[in-house]
Amino acid sequence: MADIDNKDQAEMDPADMEDVEEVEEEETGEDENSKARQLTVQMMQNPQILAALQERLDGLNGSPSGYMESLPKVVKRRVNALKNLQVKCAHIEAKFYEEVHELERKYAALYQPLFDKRSDIVKAAYEPTDEECEWKADEEEELTDEMKEKAKLEEEKKDEEKEDPKGIPEFWLTVFKNVDLLSDMLQEHDEPILKHLQDIKVKFSDPGQPMSFTLEFHFEPNDFFTNTVLTKTYKMRSEPDENDPFSFDGPEIMSCTGCTIEWTKGKNVTLKTIKKKQKHKGRGTVRTVTKTVPNDSFFNFFTPPEVPENGELDEDSEAILAADFEIGHFIRERIVPRAVLYFTGEAIEDDDDDYDEEGEEADDEEGEEEADEENDPDYDPKKDAAPPAECKQQ
Repeated sequence: MADIDNKDQAEMDPADMEDVEEVEEEETGEDENSKARQLTVQMMQNPQILAALQERLDGLNGSPSGYMESLPKVVKRRVNALKNLQVKCAHIEAKFYEEVHELERKYAALYQPLFDKRSDIVKAAYEPTDEECEWKADEEEELTDEMKEKAKLEEEKKDEEKEDPKGIPEFWLTVFKNVDLLSDMLQEHDEPILKHLQDIKVKFSDPGQPMSFTLEFHFEPNDFFTNTVLTKTYKMRSEPDENDPFSFDGPEIMSCTGCTIEWTKGKNVTLKTIKKKQKHKGRGTVRTVTKTVPNDSFFNFFTPPEVPENGELDEDSEAILAADFEIGHFIRERIVPRAVLYFTGEAIEDDDDDYDEEGEEADDEEGEEEADEENDPDYDPKKDAAPPAECKQQ
């Protein structure tokens, strides 16, 4: 067989031999490229390699390029002048945000009468007129006169069957439960307390004072604590850092302070009592020890970690404060101004629409990848099949 192969090769035209060699080289090159791609995919699926790569990229971020080093001294000098101009721009931007804060304070005073009326309706201090309660439905939701009359009779029948509710029961608790960012903080033992929450207000710092805002949580008298108002104050800074002026991107929250909750005895949901058994090493006797330990609760929101004067925090405290700042900002910017829309769920639907668009794009990309795999003649679906789950002894 080998002789036949040699003979065939000998009878081949030299030009054909060159062509064959070239094709073989090209095929070998394709194989190498394929292996390289496979190796790259495997590496990119390795979390350790990705973490190392990200660390390397983070180290490069913001580092000067070699191009700057190659510039003539006279050009570098002019670039330094541009940097000084940029620092001045940052200081002007800081002034801009200070004026924005003044505008927020001004318009907060205009909004407040409306928010006060909202609060009065929620807690049944004011009953809105028929005219105030009229709301034109969307065209697709409009009903015929007959259907409207039928719906009205059904509502009147329901009202007769049950007690007349006062105001809008559990308004703020419903808002909290409808928003993922806030519902994640809620525990079952928090809900009976938050049923007594009547209003949330935002108060801005006075003119001439350091930039800050305070969230005020107003409660009706209840059996859990004696406070009528719980507060959380966020201190802000709107000026470039002298050591890193180019990082300035508007006001940032620097710290926050809560308040002391005057809990009724036995009602403090931020603490729980546990019992532990301890065995004496020498005598072997066993005793039960009762300990009080922290408990998960929304009301831990009012006792944030303190920021030391040097500003250094451990990782856990940094994570807690970062989440705290996000929540405080969200309550101020979204929840208080648009509370009724979070109560009805309309604001949440708007937020979900934004995420759905991104999800659809991701689904499209995934579909394209699947189509590519099906069209690949070398694709073997068995290789992608997940290995069977291990059966573990219980």
